[in-house]
Amino acid sequence: MSVKKDFLIVGGGLAGLTAAIHLLKAGVPVTIIEKNSYPQHKVCGEYISNEVLPYLNMLGVTLDQLPVTQLRRFQFSPSQGRQILTDLPLGGIGISRYLLDECLYQHALALGCQVIQDKVTHISYASNAFHVELAHHAPLTASLVIAAHGKRDQLDERLSRPFFYKRSPWLAVKAHYKVAFPDDLIGLYTFNGGYCGVSKVENDVVNICYLTSYSSFRKYKNIKEHRAAILYENPQLREIFEKATMINEQPLTISQISFLNKRKVEQHVLMIGDSGGLIHPLCGNGMAMAIHSAKLCAETVISYHSGTMSRAQMEKRYTSLWKQHFGKRMLMGRILSTLLHQQRLTATLTRFLSVFPSVLRFIIRQTHGKKPIFTG
Repeated sequence: MSVKKDFLIVGGGLAGLTAAIHLLKAGVPVTIIEKNSYPQHKVCGEYISNEVLPYLNMLGVTLDQLPVTQLRRFQFSPSQGRQILTDLPLGGIGISRYLLDECLYQHALALGCQVIQDKVTHISYASNAFHVELAHHAPLTASLVIAAHGKRDQLDERLSRPFFYKRSPWLAVKAHYKVAFPDDLIGLYTFNGGYCGVSKVENDVVNICYLTSYSSFRKYKNIKEHRAAILYENPQLREIFEKATMINEQPLTISQISFLNKRKVEQHVLMIGDSGGLIHPLCGNGMAMAIHSAKLCAETVISYHSGTMSRAQMEKRYTSLWKQHFGKRMLMGRILSTLLHQQRLTATLTRFLSVFPSVLRFIIRQTHGKKPIFTG
C-alpha cells in the first residue's frame, strides 16, 4: 500500500534543498527523497556567483557565516600559456558542495522537511496524482513531484527523456588540493579536448575540476597518465599540479555528461537544477543557475498550491521562466565550448582578448546574471 504525501522532491542536492527550503518557508509541506547520506563530496566547480546570495539570505541561509572564500578576479589561460586577467562581474564565493549541501540540509530539517534516504526507481502519473516507487521503502503517492536528481540518472530512462539515449563524449574529474593559489582568483585553463577550473573553497583548500573528452581520456591507462600527457600541455596547469598535494583519497569522476537540451517538464514532473539543463562548466555558473531554477520553480509551485494557477498553467509558466532566464546563457555556453575546442580559434580569441580585455568581462556577463535575483 502506498504512503500519501503532498509534494515530493526527488534529489536532495543544491537545487532540491533550495526548492524545499523555499516551499517550507511558504508553508508548503515537502518530502525529499535522496539516495545518498549527508554530507558528500561531488564533482563540481564549487563557485557561486553573488547574484544568488541575497536570495539565499532571504531563505535564512547565511553563507557569510561559513569560512567561504571571496572570489573577485578571473584568469583565462589557454594552452599556449598566455594569461588574461580581469575582474569578475558581481563577484562570488568559493564553497565546497560538502559544506554547502550540509548547510542547506540542516536548514531544511530545521524547517520541518521530511527526508527519505532511498532511490526512486519509477514515477508514473494518472488521475491528477503521481505514483512513486522506491528501492527500499513503500511506494508513495503525491500531488506534485519536482525532480532534482542531477545530470544523469536511471530515472531519466524511466521517464523516456531523449537526451538519455544519446551518448555524451564528456568526462569530468574533481579533487581538493593543498597548493599555493590566490585567494580571490578563479582560473580557467584550457587544454586539448577540455578545460579546467581552479579556485579556493573553505579552509584554504583549492578545488580543481576539469572536463575532458572521453576520446582523449581513453588513450591512457588512468587519470594520472592522461593528466601528464594532456593537461600538462598548458604550462600553467602543469605548474599547479606539480606543486599540489591531493587531499582526497582519489579524484571523483563522472561520465556521460550531457549538454543537450532537456525538457523542463517530463510527464508532469518539474525538472530543476542539472535535471532541467546543464550549462558548460567553463561558464562557471552552474551552481547559481541551480539555485535560481529552484527559486523559479518554488515560486510557480506556490501559486499552484494556493489555487491561483492550474497544473497546465504552472508547467507552461515554469518552462517559460526557464527559457527567459537561462536560454541565452545556455546558448553562450555552447558557443564558448565550440570555440575553445578549436585551437586556432582559441589562439585568435586569446590575442584579441589580450588587446581588448573588456570583451572578456562582456563574455562573462553573458553567462551570469546582470544583477542579484532577489533584492528584498
